[in-house]
Amino acid sequence: MRIGELARLAQCSVETVRYYEAEGLLPAAGRSAGNYREYGPGHFDRLRFIRNCRALDMSHEEIRTLLALANGKAESCKAVNSVFDLHIAHVDERIRELSLLREQLTELRQRCESEQSVKTCGILKGLSDMQTQVGHERHTHL
Repeated sequence: MRIGELARLAQCSVETVRYYEAEGLLPAAGRSAGNYREYGPGHFDRLRFIRNCRALDMSHEEIRTLLALANGKAESCKAVNSVFDLHIAHVDERIRELSLLREQLTELRQRCESEQSVKTCGILKGLSDMQTQVGHERHTHL
């Protein structure tokens, strides 16, 4: 099948297929006599796997690891579980970061009454006065 048909079946764009191929997540397609990319059922299965992983917000590196494990000789799921355990830890950290962000936003929102003028807006004043954390970095894996 050609790239457009693969993209349609996988419910993604042609650019997405090309991107995953360029990233090495999707194996390169063969070429037809007319130099069109030709994809087979294995490409569709792999693309569906990748898209499902991305739907779970997994990084390309995590996907590469899972693909290597799926194609490997290991009999145990221990390594797969490790990938998922680490991903769950990243999700937990993101939830913590988002909870803190929500607290900050809620606190700022409580500083303003709808009837205030913009010149005395508590939110705008709070944004001007707020101390940002120096060197604060996100702890997510993406």
